[in-house]
Amino acid sequence: MRCAYNNRVLDINALPNCAASLKNMVIEQHRQIEHLKLQLARLRRWRFGQSSERVEGIEQLALLLEELEASLAKAEASVPSSTETTAPETPPVRRKEFPEHFERIDNRIEPDECACPECGGPLSNLGKPDVAEVLEVKTITFTVTRHIRPKKRCGKCSIIVQAPAPSRPIERSYAGASFLALVLCWKYAFALPLYRQCRIFETAGLIISRTTLMEWVGASAELLGPLVAALGKYVLSAPNINADDTPVKVLDPGAGKTKKGHLWSYVRDGRPWGSTDPPAAWYRYSPSWHGRYPQRHLAGYVGKLQADGYAGYEPLYVPCAGTALARVLEVACFAHCRRKFFDVYEATHSAIAEEALDRIRALYQLEEEIRYRSAPERQALRKDHAVPLLSAMHSWMVKTHASIDQKGELAKAFNYAFNHWAALLRYTEDGQLEIDNNAAERSLRGVGVGRRNFLFFGSDSGGDRAAIIYSLIETCRMNQIDPQRYLQYVLERIAEHPINRIEELLPWNVRDQLKQPAPIARALAA
Repeated sequence: MRCAYNNRVLDINALPNCAASLKNMVIEQHRQIEHLKLQLARLRRWRFGQSSERVEGIEQLALLLEELEASLAKAEASVPSSTETTAPETPPVRRKEFPEHFERIDNRIEPDECACPECGGPLSNLGKPDVAEVLEVKTITFTVTRHIRPKKRCGKCSIIVQAPAPSRPIERSYAGASFLALVLCWKYAFALPLYRQCRIFETAGLIISRTTLMEWVGASAELLGPLVAALGKYVLSAPNINADDTPVKVLDPGAGKTKKGHLWSYVRDGRPWGSTDPPAAWYRYSPSWHGRYPQRHLAGYVGKLQADGYAGYEPLYVPCAGTALARVLEVACFAHCRRKFFDVYEATHSAIAEEALDRIRALYQLEEEIRYRSAPERQALRKDHAVPLLSAMHSWMVKTHASIDQKGELAKAFNYAFNHWAALLRYTEDGQLEIDNNAAERSLRGVGVGRRNFLFFGSDSGGDRAAIIYSLIETCRMNQIDPQRYLQYVLERIAEHPINRIEELLPWNVRDQLKQPAPIARALAA
């Protein structure tokens, strides 16, 4: 059955006779077409495009340069040489060396003959043997630790003596710390849902229900809650932090559908300006996108907050009563500003939008040059180079904005920059600040992958559990620490660790005790 389509027919007789009215109709239709093109470009890029925002033409230019270099090399090769030269020998292929901590199993292959096949003489070793390494893998295997506690009785007074039972991560549970760490990492670090983990365990002979795994994940998150609270205090003690959020689907019991919750990420990362303080990420869950939640998360924070233009942060920027200064100073994100112009350029190929992108690109080129320099040096170089570029950009924007359609999509991009201009310039006043909020956006990539695999969280409490585990896993990644190795270490000890010294179990404080091989840290840093 074909769906009925109600086509709107333009009635020429209904059009006004006034030329001015006709012009206004054309202008309004042009705005609608521009808006629809912008929405279509966004949807196409979201569905089919790359995640990176690159101006069209750069890839074609790179391909053209490669073709020119190949043509030049071919022309040079065709020129006869005055002297005869021998062709260079093909270098031998070098196999990739495997990490040293991998177990080596030697398979010595001796010749079938014990004597020389030609004359029958004895064989002796000749130099070093040829060694070829082949990478193998063991399927998942389980071990069972049996805690055997003999009972002893005194021969005089009949007192029974027995060693105390070792503590377990979860009381009255047979799940060990290594198994719990594996389940948590598979679910939150590698976005592997619990029902798929159950299938993997079945191939190794372990039959376990998804409900049991869910209970263990919840109990583990409850154990790790105080540790993540200490992590949050550490993040909020920084003079400047980055913040971002992402929506997640949450099952709404009784409604027969899902609702939209949010995960908030607060990041402390001073590595770009050479800070030796460990980087960290702190996540919080909220059942909605209401501004009261980030305001509650940052209720005790004093410092600079770099985030997008979300209105929920605005009450934090209001000066305190009786003072001219706010407790939180807003720092805007140039990536969001650039994205507005990029969307217009993708949809309309506007020359004005392209020029705005070129001017912003010049700012980012400077940031690449000064990355990892000290904060005073970064501030001085920005003052000498970025501030003049920004001043020229603002003058160009004021002049250009007056000549474009004030209700079009391009004007909205200009208005976003004008409304946040003071906050956009703030990064030039402090070498510890970044030009954009990409540190917080990067911290939410893992959540995006999990969102595609999990489909939804089972409840609001499931969102709270996810925030706890994500906090530790992302902080481990930022510090080049294996999350599974770390979680196993913590789960083995946290039940009996003094709560007033819980910060001793933060990732960077136990790095040496983990005895992590160096290749793992290098792989995590790549």
